[in-house]
Amino acid sequence: MIMQPTFRQPVPGDAAYCFNIETSAYEGDEAATLEKIATRIAEYPEGFLILEAEGRIAGFINSGCAFDVVMSDEEFKELIGHDPAAANVVIMSVVVDPAEQGKGYSKLLMTEFIRRMTEMGKKTIHLMCRDHHVALYEKMGYRYIKPSASDHGGKPWHEMMMDL
Repeated sequence: MIMQPTFRQPVPGDAAYCFNIETSAYEGDEAATLEKIATRIAEYPEGFLILEAEGRIAGFINSGCAFDVVMSDEEFKELIGHDPAAANVVIMSVVVDPAEQGKGYSKLLMTEFIRRMTEMGKKTIHLMCRDHHVALYEKMGYRYIKPSASDHGGKPWHEMMMDL
C-alpha cells in the first residue's frame, strides 16, 4: 500500500538530509550551505515545510519574512533582516529530491505552503526562479515581476510574486 505524502515542520536533525537534497537538485553554488539550512530550521521553522513520502523527506520549501522585499539581498538567505511578524514571505528554496521528481510533489508542497502562509495572515509570497520554471509558477498562481538583479549561481533569475 502506498502512503499519502505528509507535511511537517523541520527539526534540527533534518538539516543534513535537506542539505543533501538541496545540493543534488541545484547546480553549482546555487545550493544553500548546510549552515544556512540549519539556521533557517532553527530561526524560522514555521516558514520551513517538509514533504515526507514513504517515511522519508522527499522535498521541502523554506522561507523568511520581510517588511521590504529585496529579492537580490544575499544576506537575507542567512535570515539577516528576517522578521517573522512581516507580512511578506520570501521563498529561498523549493526542492524535490531528484529521485522523487515527476510525482507532483512540488505542486503539493506549494499548495500546502500557500495554505499555511494564508493561515498565518501573510499577504504576499515572493520567489526567484530560472527561465524554465516561470511557466510552472504562473500555473500555480504567481505573477511575473521582472528579471532579477541577483547573479546567484552565475545565471539569470526571475522574480515572481503571489498575493494571498
